[in-house]
Amino acid sequence: MTQLNIGRSQETSSWPLARDADDDRPRLECGVFGVFNAPEASVVTALGLHALQHRGQEACGIASFDGQRFHTERHMGYVGDAFTGPDLAIRMPGHTAIGHTRYSTAGGSFIRNVQPMFADLDGGGVAIAHNGNLTNFLALRERLVGEGAIFQSTSDSEVILHLIARSRKARVVDRFIDALSQIEGGYALVALTNKKLIGVRDPLGIRPLVLGELNGEPVLASETCALDMIGARFLRDVEHGEMVVISEGRIDSLRPFPASIARPCVFEYVYFARPDSVVNGRSVYEVRKRMGRRLAEETAVQADVVVPVPDSGVPAAASARPPASPSRWASSAITMWAAPSSSRPRACANWGCA
Repeated sequence: MTQLNIGRSQETSSWPLARDADDDRPRLECGVFGVFNAPEASVVTALGLHALQHRGQEACGIASFDGQRFHTERHMGYVGDAFTGPDLAIRMPGHTAIGHTRYSTAGGSFIRNVQPMFADLDGGGVAIAHNGNLTNFLALRERLVGEGAIFQSTSDSEVILHLIARSRKARVVDRFIDALSQIEGGYALVALTNKKLIGVRDPLGIRPLVLGELNGEPVLASETCALDMIGARFLRDVEHGEMVVISEGRIDSLRPFPASIARPCVFEYVYFARPDSVVNGRSVYEVRKRMGRRLAEETAVQADVVVPVPDSGVPAAASARPPASPSRWASSAITMWAAPSSSRPRACANWGCA
């Protein structure tokens, strides 16, 4: 059984959702988090999501399992507004949980598209949280609807649940493999079942996913900064095309997909990731500095002023600045890393500087 607490939202759009062609905001950087066998797992997950708030500020959600029941909450807005207070562990009990912070990718910014998404299947409940974009989503959705599937959202992530539900495989892990073998695109996802926590990274490694350890128990997260937030130890990156299956007392690593050359997204270093994270074995801050140095070498521009925009450009601008050129702020975005709700701004502010 599941307890579902869904925040309020007005939804007036119909499928398909049209998007303004001039709307070029990045929408591929959701954050995912999962923890196994940890006391008050929902509280730990909320802290992890705080650290991943920069990856998605439209909505957030947590799903936990207490050994008998799933508990799911999904809300529009910030993590600190949705998952604070001493009653969180009471509302969402359990030793295993997953969480998600969202920018809308496929589908609009509505409560029905907020993750984790949950479904009761014949083998038990399944909750998934997904970062990425499925390029064959429309074709899969059209096929599934034609076969009688009933969709509750316009998110591409729901396709994965339907594919798992329709798989004829006996074991839950095999059903996941069957479903994921049918999708295309970049993804990093975490899933929660009655007995397992599963993490999967796409065969090209486009989206990041790391494995950590908290008091001897495994943790999955989009970035290492989430591990730092909860005091967990970084173990390694989940490799491209790898499925990590976590169960009581063991971690299994599966390679169910054909080997491919890794093609990680460069924008994780340019913009998406937090500067204190390590992505694919490289410090995001150091990579940004090297980008600035390479830019200066290739352009050889004798600039009067070097202006970093936005915050992620500061390390690159400092490295690209010629010795005689000052650095000046043209705008500033208030960083919303993991500040408590009481001190965090309600929205990012930008202002010009002389």
